[in-house]
Amino acid sequence: MMDPQQWKQWHAEHERRLADPHGFLAVTSLNFLTDEPQRFADAPGSWSTGPDGVVVDLAEGETLTVDGATVTGRYSFGVLAERTGIDAVSGDAVIEVAKRGGFDIVRPRHPDHPLRTRFRGVPAYEPTAAWVVAGRYVPSGTPRQVTVGAAVEGLEHVYESPGRVEFEVRGTPLALTVFNGRAPGELFALFTDETSGVTTYAANRSLAIDPPDADGVVVLDFNRATNLPCAYTEFATCPLPPPENRLPVAVEAGEKIPYEHLAVA
Repeated sequence: MMDPQQWKQWHAEHERRLADPHGFLAVTSLNFLTDEPQRFADAPGSWSTGPDGVVVDLAEGETLTVDGATVTGRYSFGVLAERTGIDAVSGDAVIEVAKRGGFDIVRPRHPDHPLRTRFRGVPAYEPTAAWVVAGRYVPSGTPRQVTVGAAVEGLEHVYESPGRVEFEVRGTPLALTVFNGRAPGELFALFTDETSGVTTYAANRSLAIDPPDADGVVVLDFNRATNLPCAYTEFATCPLPPPENRLPVAVEAGEKIPYEHLAVA
């Protein structure tokens, strides 16, 4: 059953996380590091990367706080693993140091960024039980590495896919390649559909899926299909769906094109 009140609570919490003072709406730039030191207008220090990882050289009077300790001068963040990062604090800003698509990046987050301060929520379809769909999880036996594109041209992401989910919409058999979710057993799918670029964001949406039951049954609640950060900001490196996840139906459920994207379209 689909409880509209539960959906409203879930969506309100999703919007709250999105509007966090140091969330994606607070990002003010996306900077790819090289072996040549670079300074950025929205972060202290001169930044570079190499075989030993990310390094920042802080000038006199510049400081960062890393893991609660104040650092000055030259500081090494070390070699970062893919999709990991370290947050360094500078005043009321957080300087995200991360690895995405094989590249070391610096992504400052300032709470007073207009994209965040003017945020007014995310438009979405009214939730309906019609878009709570039963599916069947089909494991692939050996998990496979799937390479997908990214919102940033020239960037690629690699995700492990343990299988796919098969389901049916209005008599049409469909399937989604799924990736491992945040917690053990959880899954998620990146997809587009016939609403993409019309009423929903063109590049992608994401759907979290609870672990399959003992018989492999899963529930696809498309009312909870969400935008990725790239729907709001050009400073996100979001993954794109694999080609097979372009659904030939209109999924009129979940989040729509953000107000922020419509304002600049």
